[in-house]
Amino acid sequence: MANKHIVRLLPWVITIGFFVLWELACVLFSIDRFILPRPSAIAVSIFQNAGTIVLQSWYTLFTTLAGFAVAVAVGLFLGLLVGASPLVYRGVYPIMVGLNSVPKVAIVPILVIWFGIGAVPAIITAFVISFFPIMVNVATGLATIEPELNDVLRSLGASKFQILRKVGLPRTMPYFFASLKVAVTLAFIGSVVAETVAGDRGIGYLMMAASARFDVTLVFAGLIVIGVMGVVMYEVFAVLERRVTFWATRGNDIAAAQ
Repeated sequence: MANKHIVRLLPWVITIGFFVLWELACVLFSIDRFILPRPSAIAVSIFQNAGTIVLQSWYTLFTTLAGFAVAVAVGLFLGLLVGASPLVYRGVYPIMVGLNSVPKVAIVPILVIWFGIGAVPAIITAFVISFFPIMVNVATGLATIEPELNDVLRSLGASKFQILRKVGLPRTMPYFFASLKVAVTLAFIGSVVAETVAGDRGIGYLMMAASARFDVTLVFAGLIVIGVMGVVMYEVFAVLERRVTFWATRGNDIAAAQ
């Protein structure tokens, strides 16, 4: 029981310790706030600009979750197709890998030409950057079904669709929910990148406007806010993963500690 409490407190202790060391380093080495502002100064900036930060954060959260929702639907669908059919795998996978290799910041100007400045480029960028891990993990979950199990089920008269529904989908769920935790953090990266390049609202736009005024403290405040939102969304899907796929992590110390 004591170890369980220690594991739960450890992230808080390390996080607080990180910010304390950051503060002390800025004081001891007399680092100018223009180079690296102190956490205390960042906290003051967040408090002073709370209204603006909250408004822009909601906008970034909306574009991120909108793109992420599309990524979940498309990634799950393509993952099932790719994992269930070797023919689809051979045809689609090279294109998917090639698209994923393209730097996402390079497609934002194209999206601006097509859709203009606003929410649409941010949503599409969040989608493009986050659907690939979902597709790969779902396809991997299906591909790892033992051939012997497939043979046994077919000998018992099960159709390919029944094997997919009764065995493939449950087998894929741990991979799927694990990919959601990674994909949602990538979706934040995509939306913020789009906002910094061609946005008129959002945390990314706020950071670019602050950097244009040489308000480095507000830029770091935006980074902290993005980090907090990413951690919160990661934990939301971690909790969801434990509740839905608890059967796959029983006896796993890391999963239990979460």
